[in-house]
Amino acid sequence: MGVTLSAAPGLFEPGDTVVIRSDSVPHHHRTPWFIKGKTGVVRAVSGPFHNPESRAHGGTGAPKRLLYQVEFRQTDVWGGVRAENRADVLLVDVYEQWLEREDSQ
Repeated sequence: MGVTLSAAPGLFEPGDTVVIRSDSVPHHHRTPWFIKGKTGVVRAVSGPFHNPESRAHGGTGAPKRLLYQVEFRQTDVWGGVRAENRADVLLVDVYEQWLEREDSQ
């Protein structure tokens, strides 16, 4: 279904359906606003990386956080604007702390 690029265990694996947390935070974060609250499918686990939300504010980035490649259908993200390309998808790298299981909604 997908590719695991890291052997590090995580909460999610390729093929899992996830929802992006829709939190509004007053600080730097790498989660695009247009996918918040949207449902996607994990396609790959890219591996552990220093937490950019910590590093942006002078922190060390520890502990490292897992980064996932998540696939979204264009029509789920943009609505009818992309209705002519129903098969098109959008791939976004999202850190684990922004992901929730679809069934936890």
